[in-house]
Amino acid sequence: MTPEEKGLMQLKQHIAPRQKLAFLSAFLIGLMIHMPVMLSDIPNHDGLSSMYFDQNMITSGRWFLSVACGFSSYFTLPWIIGLLGLFFLGLTAAVLVELLDMKSPVMVVLSGGLLVAFPALSSTFAYVFTLDGYMLALFLAVLSVYLTKQYKMGFLAGAVALAFSMGAYQAYLSFAVLLCLYMVLLICLTEKSVKEKLGEMLRYLLMGGIGMALYYGILQALLLIQGKELDTYQGIHSMGSLEKLVQSVGRMYQDFAGFTLKGGVLYNSVYSFGALVVLGVAVLIALVLLMKEKKLWKNPWFFVIIVGAAVMLPVATNLIVVVSPNVNYHLLMRYQWVVYLLVALSVIDRFADPSGGRAASFGRVSACVAACVLLFHYGVSDNIAYSNLEKKYEKTYSYCLRLLDRIEQTPGYYPGIPIAMIGVVGDEQYPVTDISGKVTAPMIGMNGDYLVYTGANYQAFMKYYLGATLNILGPEIMEEGYYRQEYVEMDSFPGADSIRILDGVMYIKTENVNR
Repeated sequence: MTPEEKGLMQLKQHIAPRQKLAFLSAFLIGLMIHMPVMLSDIPNHDGLSSMYFDQNMITSGRWFLSVACGFSSYFTLPWIIGLLGLFFLGLTAAVLVELLDMKSPVMVVLSGGLLVAFPALSSTFAYVFTLDGYMLALFLAVLSVYLTKQYKMGFLAGAVALAFSMGAYQAYLSFAVLLCLYMVLLICLTEKSVKEKLGEMLRYLLMGGIGMALYYGILQALLLIQGKELDTYQGIHSMGSLEKLVQSVGRMYQDFAGFTLKGGVLYNSVYSFGALVVLGVAVLIALVLLMKEKKLWKNPWFFVIIVGAAVMLPVATNLIVVVSPNVNYHLLMRYQWVVYLLVALSVIDRFADPSGGRAASFGRVSACVAACVLLFHYGVSDNIAYSNLEKKYEKTYSYCLRLLDRIEQTPGYYPGIPIAMIGVVGDEQYPVTDISGKVTAPMIGMNGDYLVYTGANYQAFMKYYLGATLNILGPEIMEEGYYRQEYVEMDSFPGADSIRILDGVMYIKTENVNR
C-alpha cells in the first residue's frame, strides 16, 4: 500500500459513519435544491457590480473574506462557487451532528437537509459571488464550538476559528453562541460537581471572549497598516460602542419576536406552520420524559436555568447588533434561526429514547415527519425565489434593451454623453408582475420585478449583458436636476418625452410620472 493510500485509509477510519452521512446528505440535498441557480448566471442588483470582486472588505470588518473567497478566484462562477459552498456546508453538517451527538441516521439526514434547505441559504445564493467565503465562515463558527467541547484546551483553537469566522462574515457569531448556549444547558444536566460544570462552562466563555478580542485586534491592526477606517455601511463603524449596544438591547427582543412570528420565513403556509407546531410538541414530549427520568421538577434550579436561557435566546440570536449596532437585517444574516430546528431534533434524538414507551415513539416519529415537511417546504420556497430571480433578469434584459435602443436613437446622442437618471422602474407604466411576494418578500435580492434600482445598476447591466458602455453620472448630478421644471414635465419611459438633453447632459426619466 502506498503512503497516500495509507493516509486515505487512516483518514477514513477517523471519520465516523454519522459524519459521512451528514456530509453526503447536506451536499446531495443541497445540490437538488440549489442546482437551478448554480447552473445559471443570474445576478442580483449587487451581483451586477461584482462580476469580478477581490472581496477586500476590511472597511466592513471582513478582513479574512478576500482569502476565504480566493479559492474560487474572484470571478462570479456560480457552479464552482456553489460546489465549494456546499462542500463547506457538508463539513459543517458533519461537525454539527458530532457536536449535537446525533445517533439516529434519520435525524442525521434531516439535520443536514434542513441546514442546506433553510431559506437564508437561498438568499445567500443570490449573492453567489461571496457564497463560498460565507460558508467557510459558517464552518469555522461551528468548528469553534466543537473544538471547545472536544478538548480541554480546545477553547484556544476555537477562539482562533471564531476570529477567522468573524473576519469573513460577522453574522455567524450568533450561530456559534446559540450552540454554546445549548452545550451549557447540557452541562447543567450532567451529574458532575458544580466545580466541574463551571469549569466546562468557562471554556465556552473564554473561547467567545478571546475569539472576539482576537478578531477585533487583527481588524484594528490591519486597518492601521492599510491606513483605512471602518465604513458607515450597516453601522459597522459603531463597533465597540457601549452606548450603541445598550440602546440596541430592546431592539434585539423586538426583532426576535417580529421575525420569528411574522417574518414569513420560518413558516408561510399552513403546512410549514403545522410542521413547526408538531416539532414543538415533540420537543415538549422529550423534555417531559427528561424531567420524569431525572426528576428535575424537584430541583428549582432547573426552572431558573430554563427561564434564564429563554431570556438569553433573543440576545444570543441577534448578537450581530454587537458588531454592527445599526445593522439593517438581510435574510442571509438570519441563518442562525436554523439552529433552533437542529437543536429540536437533537433534543428529541437525545431524550426521547425509543425504548421509552409510546410517548417517546410518537415524539420521534412525529418529529421526523414534521422535519420532512419543513425540508420539502423550504426547498420549494428556495426554488420559488430562484424562479423569480430568473424572471427579474429576463424582464430587466428586455427593459434595458428597449431603453438602450431609445438612448442611441435620441437626437444629440453620442458615445460617452453624460447621462443622469434615478434608476428605479416606475410601476405606473410597468405594473407589478411578481406573484411570489408572499414567499420572496423577506428575501432581499430575490424579490421584486427588476434587478436595477440605481443608475450604477443600469450601467453595469448594459455593460455586461448588452455590451454597451454608458457614461452614467453619480447621484449628485441627478439631485441638482431633479427639481428642474424641464425634468418634472418629462414623461416616464417609455413615453415619447422620457429622454431629454439639457445643458449637454442626457436626462432619462424612468420613475413614475406622478412622483
